[in-house]
Amino acid sequence: MAIPVKLEAFEGPLDLLLHLIDKNKIDIYDIPIVDITEQYLEYIRQMEAHDMNVVSEFLVMAATLIDIKCQMLLPKEVNEEGEEEDPRAELVQKLLEYKMYKYMSYELKDRQVDAAKYLYRGKDLPKEVAEYQPPLNYEELLGDMTLNKLHEMFKSIVRKQEDKIDPIRSKYGKIEKEEVDMEAKVTYVEMYARTNKTFSFRALLENQKSKMETIVTFLIILEMMKTGKISISQEEIFDDILIESHM
Repeated sequence: MAIPVKLEAFEGPLDLLLHLIDKNKIDIYDIPIVDITEQYLEYIRQMEAHDMNVVSEFLVMAATLIDIKCQMLLPKEVNEEGEEEDPRAELVQKLLEYKMYKYMSYELKDRQVDAAKYLYRGKDLPKEVAEYQPPLNYEELLGDMTLNKLHEMFKSIVRKQEDKIDPIRSKYGKIEKEEVDMEAKVTYVEMYARTNKTFSFRALLENQKSKMETIVTFLIILEMMKTGKISISQEEIFDDILIESHM
């Protein structure tokens, strides 16, 4: 009665050769081709008895080993540089490359196993935390600008509005209360900021039709600075103030 032999599974002929080299503790750069070929062919004979479907590529390597074995028996060839060529060199290079990729695959597999051990919590921040917004840095919004500079420009614009009033005719007739639609003015200023992105503070105020509209527009600009919708800057001390929209 024949004793059943259990063969180890190899991924290919190079994998089998590496197994034989490691098993016999052979230097991969100095392979005893005769011994390795005999052990390899023995494995092939056992494989033929078990599974002929996977043996073809192993037979190709077996033929390669026999060819190298024959070349080792012949006088060694000399290359153009005067060095003796080793028939095993190409096989050694393939084995080294295969060994490198094989160990890399082990490393990737270990990382995959380690990654499967990590669990992540879902996003469950309290509503109060998710809606939190850090307080505005008013100094950053103003940059090198100060409220005094804004106030001085504002007074300059107001004086120009006052100069538009006829000093003679203004003393006659009925003086009516001037009303400004605050909501409409806010919409106007925000739309102006969205459209122009960067614009002159002075030009915006000078476009207003009256002193009251100028005051209201000035207050709206201050509120937009406070909420971070705009920021202001001035390159030189007497230059115009530029407003940059963040909407």
